[in-house]
Amino acid sequence: MAKSDLPETVPSKMAMSGRKVKILATLGPASNSPEMIRRLLKAGVDAFRINMSHGEQATHAATIAAIRAAEKELARPIAVLVDLQGPKLRVGTFREGRAVIRHGNHFTLDSDPAPGDETRVCLPHPELFGILRKGQRLLIDDGKLRLRVIRADGHAVLCSAEVGGVISDRKGVNVPDAVVPVPALTGKDRRDLAFAVEHGADWVALSFVQRPEDVAEARRLMGGPSSSGAALIAKIEKPAAVDRLDEIIELSDGIMVARGDLGVEVNPEEVPPLQKRIVAATRASGKPVIVATQMLESMIESPAPTRAEVSDVANAVYDGVDAVMLSAETAAGAWPVEAVTIMHRIAAQVESDPGLGAQMDYTEIVPDHTTADALAAACAQIARTVTISGIIVFTGSGSTARRVARERPNVRMLVLTPSIKTARRLALLWGAYPVYTRDIGSFEEMIAKGKRMALRHGFAAAGAKLIALAGVPFGTPGATNLLHVVTVTGNELKRHGG
Repeated sequence: MAKSDLPETVPSKMAMSGRKVKILATLGPASNSPEMIRRLLKAGVDAFRINMSHGEQATHAATIAAIRAAEKELARPIAVLVDLQGPKLRVGTFREGRAVIRHGNHFTLDSDPAPGDETRVCLPHPELFGILRKGQRLLIDDGKLRLRVIRADGHAVLCSAEVGGVISDRKGVNVPDAVVPVPALTGKDRRDLAFAVEHGADWVALSFVQRPEDVAEARRLMGGPSSSGAALIAKIEKPAAVDRLDEIIELSDGIMVARGDLGVEVNPEEVPPLQKRIVAATRASGKPVIVATQMLESMIESPAPTRAEVSDVANAVYDGVDAVMLSAETAAGAWPVEAVTIMHRIAAQVESDPGLGAQMDYTEIVPDHTTADALAAACAQIARTVTISGIIVFTGSGSTARRVARERPNVRMLVLTPSIKTARRLALLWGAYPVYTRDIGSFEEMIAKGKRMALRHGFAAAGAKLIALAGVPFGTPGATNLLHVVTVTGNELKRHGG
């Protein structure tokens, strides 16, 4: 098991809040100071995102160090997610820094590196010229300009401007109607991936995934969670990825619904049903799913969200997502702590709705034909039948906790693990309250420690019933085979000396 100088987890205010969905907040210039990181954690953040599209590695290293210092100070496992930039396509430069493309006019993207004008610009991605076909779309600057291909050859693409406007240097290009033959990981991404592994990232997010092979390539470079300590999240933000969603989920450790670029490449009205489809498919797999981008966008400048944004966050919670993410709201906004506080309040309000369980049960979860999955399903059923205060899960790898979370029981999990890597990764898992603690060696020790930890962390009081789930022999990966219902007397801490 991983060694850590983090002491055994101690109770936190968020343990008492009972919130099951997790909050992932992006750090940036407005929030990456040690003091602000502590404030965000106390406001309700469970995990932090480091966006490699902005900033330097040295700055990100200092940010990760500040997170780990706060983790040690608060004695609470915190997940760090490093988000890779991915292969972003961009146009070249213009003679005057910008140009105006008139609606209905022709415009050419070519291989000539000379600065562009209102009739043409360089597209420094030769791999695109061979795949574009008549009728396909090119979207510039997050879809502000929309071009339709008239004809293409190996050196130039002649387009008609369906939506014109101002185009400036190095604006992004989206190609929604084709699978772009670019590597999933650029040279920068490979360097950033090595940085993430070296600095102990718990999750790595892979941007602009198009096919399962993209995930497999990142997995090969990472070496897997057992060697790197990092799990892999595939960001679904391209129509090509949606077409092969099940294969991508199978190869990933988690999924992010990245609605920014996804909302550029498909029609706006298509995004909500796609979000629900991706969430449902990922939940059914038993892997964490995150909904991201523009959740409380107005709070970049305003201390209060719009009603539509509140409904958007609430809708994701009703769908049973594992985590909701804040982007610029916390990275660069004027109200980062307030954004986290509002998101926490929305989630807590939804989770107090008696109808939440019925809403989440719309996603049919069929347990795998294993003892571990059968016991996880039994936990949820027992908790619905008997008054249960919580589920205590003993795990080394986290697989038992993921199986229980997949069932979305009506009580939270107190997850006890001797692996700090596992505890940190589980900070993004729905309903999991991970506690880093010493290992156990016997059934009697398991029950005694489970009761003590439940009392200490506010999961139970005298007379409460708990479900304990573990695998025997202890320490054997994937050996979940024991379910035990216990009753807390309330004296367990006294007998153990507090």
